[in-house]
Amino acid sequence: MHVQHPEPASASSVSIDFVSEAGPSSLTLDKAGSNGFTNGNGFTVSKTNGSINGSSSMGNGIPKHGSSIARVSLPGTTLYDDPYVDREEFVRLVIQSLRDVGYIESAATLEAESGYSLEATEVTEFRRYVLSADWANAESLLSQLAVVDKEALWEARFLIGRQKYLELLEARKTTVALQVLRNELAPLSANPEQLHALSSLIMCSDPEDLRRRASWDGASGTSRQALLSELQDYIPPTTMIPPRRFAALLTQLRYYQRERCIYHNTPMNAASFSLFSDHHCDREGFPRVTTTILDVHTDEVWNVAWSHDGLRLASASKDKTAIIWRIGSDAEPSSRECVVEFTLREHPFPVGALAWSLDDSILATSADNLISLWDTKTGKCIHTVDSHSETVSALVWLPDGSGFMSASLDRKISSWDMAGKLRDDWTGVPIRVTDMAIAPDMKRLVTIGMGYIAASPTTGDGVGSRGVSREPTPPPTSNGNGAATNGARPSDHWMIVYDLKTKTVELSLPTDGELTSVKISEDSQFALINHAPDEVHLWDLTEGRLARKFTGQRQGHHVIRSCFGGIDGNFVLSGSEDRNVYVWHRDTGVLLEVLPGHGMGSVNSVAWNPRNERMFASCSDDFTIRIWEPLPYDTGGAPSSAGDIGLNGKGKGKVRS
Repeated sequence: MHVQHPEPASASSVSIDFVSEAGPSSLTLDKAGSNGFTNGNGFTVSKTNGSINGSSSMGNGIPKHGSSIARVSLPGTTLYDDPYVDREEFVRLVIQSLRDVGYIESAATLEAESGYSLEATEVTEFRRYVLSADWANAESLLSQLAVVDKEALWEARFLIGRQKYLELLEARKTTVALQVLRNELAPLSANPEQLHALSSLIMCSDPEDLRRRASWDGASGTSRQALLSELQDYIPPTTMIPPRRFAALLTQLRYYQRERCIYHNTPMNAASFSLFSDHHCDREGFPRVTTTILDVHTDEVWNVAWSHDGLRLASASKDKTAIIWRIGSDAEPSSRECVVEFTLREHPFPVGALAWSLDDSILATSADNLISLWDTKTGKCIHTVDSHSETVSALVWLPDGSGFMSASLDRKISSWDMAGKLRDDWTGVPIRVTDMAIAPDMKRLVTIGMGYIAASPTTGDGVGSRGVSREPTPPPTSNGNGAATNGARPSDHWMIVYDLKTKTVELSLPTDGELTSVKISEDSQFALINHAPDEVHLWDLTEGRLARKFTGQRQGHHVIRSCFGGIDGNFVLSGSEDRNVYVWHRDTGVLLEVLPGHGMGSVNSVAWNPRNERMFASCSDDFTIRIWEPLPYDTGGAPSSAGDIGLNGKGKGKVRS
């Protein structure tokens, strides 16, 4: 907004005759002494809306300098030579930012010198009216704030009326509140359920009950400030600038630079992001060198899993053992000690699945149809479960630590408590499950498998079939061997997404290739699925669509497991049947690294350390596990060459050159 100021012959020093207070841009109320009043939200508001010490009070609540600052007139309306940045918008954002960080006098000086005001007087008054519960005046100003759309005006008035109604109920003024509901809110709302919910609040026993049932923190909390934020959506941003807008733009800039940095693997803080230079993570900081080889297993190693504290690694092998390795916390690989802590030998069959409890006190393993629970402090087997009739293909601990779930080729999913006591069986699962994963927010269970048989809706403890099912037409039927047939197009392999709480199917999709592994991202949005032949798929669980395919690795005959990696889960890693580890950038699909090192056979599984963003592990048919880290730095601070790396020789059976 452009404000006309008198232009003196010369600029003089800044002279400000009032005491300023720093604060967020959304709270632009002047502090007052005995002439002010305190509103219900704890703000002291000046009654004066005119001049202070002879200076006119402008729209942002900060007195202007009058004639002490010379206004600068510049040609054009854009910033520098950039035709896309309006100078007035930029200056107003700078003024807002200066106020946000506490440079109140500097903000006032910039307003006087530029001739631009942060906001009009009407905006300041509107903000003051809302925060002081002057609802009539707040409503009357809506049209002056460019809220001209009839529907938007009604919605904004309804929000104000709702706050007014709740505050009256809180103050135990039930009769007046009922009048507001009937005469003000009812004409503005076309939603009977909304009005019914509001009217039911009249029956609240006390103010605390009201605040709890309405999910509202009361007049003395932040509810008025929250209302102001809601009303902001109905007022043009050129009239009322969103709070801390410049900070929001800088946040967008950080995320943009992070997405463009394909090797990004550092925390988002002031040390790694500077306004003076573009963010860039060096490839040399990526874990692409084997620093340790763990060589104790006597047969193929099929799976690896890190403990939640990142200090122990569990491995599962065809040799009928699982091993718990202790990985030292020393940052220097050459001095880090990695030893076998326990060898879990009491498995009658090769070990396939592994899962750590949330507190890392229990390790669950599977061997054929058996599930074993191990005390990780003693290495002793504390319980064995013989519930499934076929191979247990997946073990997953619940994110809340209350127990775990198992899935099997016998078309059954079971839920267990921490001691291994059965809680629930999911019957009627339409696939022979080959893997499953639980979303960290505990809303979804994602399963993959083969031998699809169309299921009917069930009740009780069975799995329901409501939801989106993208089946071929006609639906597949069993051919007697567990395989699905559908004329010219068989659909034997499926991904099925369940609502974890209700067991209903949210999404059911056939695939044209075998699915062997599923992992879910930390934000619970994406599922990463290994798909033969030669692909890894990224599924958006929120939108129910295939977001991206990663290609290059080899998979056609064996179970290969992938994982997310990096500090933000922005890498995708997978083993491969060509002895390599493949790494992609998740958001772009760019293949970043093909890491050789393992011997003959497939790289079966990869796992990123949850506490060390610069370390991951891989296991292979060559009987070994490899720990991958960045190139160590020499004494001069430069990264060593790959040929200079010496494998760590500490620990029992660790090294094989």
